[in-house]
Amino acid sequence: LQVEESAVSLWNWTVTKHTGAVISDEQRAKLRFVACRLICLCEGSDPPEATIRRQILMSMKTGKGWIDIGKADLADGFLENAMSSIEKLYAKLRKGSKDEADIQEHRTDVEKSLFKVLSYQAESAVAQGDFQKAMMCVQRCKDMLVNLPKETCYLSILCYNFGVETYEWKRYEQSSFWLSQSYDIGKMDMKYSVGKEMQAKVLRLLATTYFEWDCSLYLDKALKAINLANQENLHPAGFFLKVRILLKSGASDEDINSALAEFTHFEMSLDFCLNTAKLLLEHGRESVGFDFLKSVPERFESSPDLGKITLLHIEFLLQNKRELLAKQKIEEVIIGHYTGKQLLPEALNQLHIILWDRAAKHYEEKNYSEALHWYNYSVSFYTPGQIDQNLAKLQRNMASCYLHLKQVDKAKEAVKEAERCDPNSIFTKFNVYKIAVMENDTDKAMEAVIEIGKLAEKPSEHEDKLGVDKNTGSNLLSLAAQIALENDQQIVAIKALEYLSEHLQDCQQLFAALKCLIRLMLSKVMAENAEKRWVCLKNHFLMVAHKKLGESFIEEKFTGDMRILEAHWFRKVAWNLAVQFKDSPEKMRDFFVLSFKMSQFCPSDKAVLVAQKTCLLMAAAVDLEMGRQQVTPSEQTELFSEALQHLQTCKEIWKVLKLTGDFAKDPTDTLLLLYEFEARSKLNDPTLHKLMESVWEQPQIEIKTLEIIASLAMESPARYPVLCKKALKSALNLHRKQAVIDAVKFSKCLHSLINISLPTGLTDLDTCVLQEVWDYFEDALSVVSSTDAYPETEILWLMTRAWNTGIFQYSVGKYKEAEQWCGLGMRFLNHLGSLKKSYE
Repeated sequence: LQVEESAVSLWNWTVTKHTGAVISDEQRAKLRFVACRLICLCEGSDPPEATIRRQILMSMKTGKGWIDIGKADLADGFLENAMSSIEKLYAKLRKGSKDEADIQEHRTDVEKSLFKVLSYQAESAVAQGDFQKAMMCVQRCKDMLVNLPKETCYLSILCYNFGVETYEWKRYEQSSFWLSQSYDIGKMDMKYSVGKEMQAKVLRLLATTYFEWDCSLYLDKALKAINLANQENLHPAGFFLKVRILLKSGASDEDINSALAEFTHFEMSLDFCLNTAKLLLEHGRESVGFDFLKSVPERFESSPDLGKITLLHIEFLLQNKRELLAKQKIEEVIIGHYTGKQLLPEALNQLHIILWDRAAKHYEEKNYSEALHWYNYSVSFYTPGQIDQNLAKLQRNMASCYLHLKQVDKAKEAVKEAERCDPNSIFTKFNVYKIAVMENDTDKAMEAVIEIGKLAEKPSEHEDKLGVDKNTGSNLLSLAAQIALENDQQIVAIKALEYLSEHLQDCQQLFAALKCLIRLMLSKVMAENAEKRWVCLKNHFLMVAHKKLGESFIEEKFTGDMRILEAHWFRKVAWNLAVQFKDSPEKMRDFFVLSFKMSQFCPSDKAVLVAQKTCLLMAAAVDLEMGRQQVTPSEQTELFSEALQHLQTCKEIWKVLKLTGDFAKDPTDTLLLLYEFEARSKLNDPTLHKLMESVWEQPQIEIKTLEIIASLAMESPARYPVLCKKALKSALNLHRKQAVIDAVKFSKCLHSLINISLPTGLTDLDTCVLQEVWDYFEDALSVVSSTDAYPETEILWLMTRAWNTGIFQYSVGKYKEAEQWCGLGMRFLNHLGSLKKSYE
């Protein structure tokens, strides 16, 4: 009992909440489902009449709810339950009735519920595509109408709805059955009929169904249905459909005229009449169509929309290639326009569209004179001095025609008029540009292309309203560049391409524009202004290319292979530019860096790695060279730091590259070492000594490398005498180890080592230092004694340095040391050649 009460409460709650639109139809169906199932579970073996009636109502409503939300398959079970409950109710009522009158009353009562359930079952069957079941259910309902005449209208409309559904599903055979049933049922009881208007509506859809199903096969049925519809209730739709059927069937003009005559006195709108005329003319019934069209103005003499008739007439004259007659009609309209018979604005706009379409057709066919003729018709409707964007567009179109006809003066007049009407239009500026190029007026062309470029950045408001495509500016700039190149005006083309490269979004188009632009910039055109060329190439075009290569990863149409091809092209261009600017270190460096950046978008094969390594080495070398020049300390720091960054990246690439082959004779390791040593030493980098520790450990280090390190260690702003001395000592040791000592190279190395160890002018020297330097002199004597190749100037220098050191010692009272050093100097005297007598 508690479950039953809860189910009833849930049902009632669902009804109240649905009324207030608190729950959706689907939620309502689900709640009804729950409540109904609960009630069914509570059913006893012999429920009372009220319980059975409640079950019938709840099952019917639940089933209908599922049908209404498009889940007809869930409805069937509940409708079967309802049917079963109706049978139980009827049996119960008969059992308790003895009088025949009571039994008849109960039968009528039960039949009402049965009728509803059967109609719902028919709905469910149609929704599920079960035509046979639906047909059977409707037939049973139809049989019950004798006792339930008031349901005639309901059943007729239900069949009509089935006809509509199956028509929409293109099940024409089923649709025709249901619509025929709807019409037949509607005639069964005139008292409860759906009415003539509804019957006519049913018949019109039935005729349409036959018409669309197979007009040739069911033509008679379609005509019969539409004639019946028009007899039931005369309606424009019925008239129009009849004409369509007749036209499709290939009826004679006489038959069609007869059909038109049926509606002569019927009230129809002007648009309906025009649509009828259009239908006739579209089916090639010119005679009937134009006659009908001529009769229309008489029916609508007072209508302000009479211009629509004229427009339709003109349109069909043009469609049927009767251009001369169409022109006559248009000229009549122009005369009427200035004699008080103006078209309504909407009709006039439509006429302009017709005229422009016809002009455009002739323009495409390259019949420019005829196109101008049609544009002039359009111009005729504008008053002198009128300002209108459409007039500007019209004048631009005319200007294009004049240009094709080589009538430049007339084109200029048209463009001038367009500028008056719409001075800020990008299209007007483009026409100005075209004329300037044709007249070889470079200054005016440049001015126009600059204005086009500015307008491409900010389209004017009216052009936004006209729906100008977002790519219009780019398209016009592209066309402008093409026109300039065709007319050998490369400077103008460059300017157009410059703006174009700023606005293009499509990667392929942008790279094509940039490549064209770069080629032009590298040509003779810009040769007279190398500085400007460099700025443009580096700061703009190549940087744009690099930026766009990075962004191209998100563009689906731009594939990886395309990106690689473009990157190779731009890196090679940057490389060639770097080489070209060999007399300008800064430019050279910038282009090498750019080439490296471009190459990062290429696959890291051996050739690319070699190119990357070379670019970075060259960039670092240039930075170091520029740092050696007389610049400010802050500029030096910046240059040496940049060089160090390039070198660090280069070292990583070199590690990878060495894995790809044999690079034993490649000087890269030496260059990296020397460049890094110079950068770090001149930056006073604390990690310099750590770097040199690995150098001293290298067994294969060359003498030349050590000598350069020694030189760099003392090159301003660096000052590392200890490192210099160590490098020179190492170099000297390597000289000694040579199978045959190169006396010249040995002498230079020893000269440098003595200079760094024994600075000129110092008298108070440590004994250890003097002893160390004494050994160097002894080494020199050893080599001098063993070869005649030792340079005489170096022997003289050694003699002089030893003698002077002795003199310095003498001056401070160190007589013993003075005697030793002077004696050392005299030992070199014996090895002098022609200079010996001068010093002896």
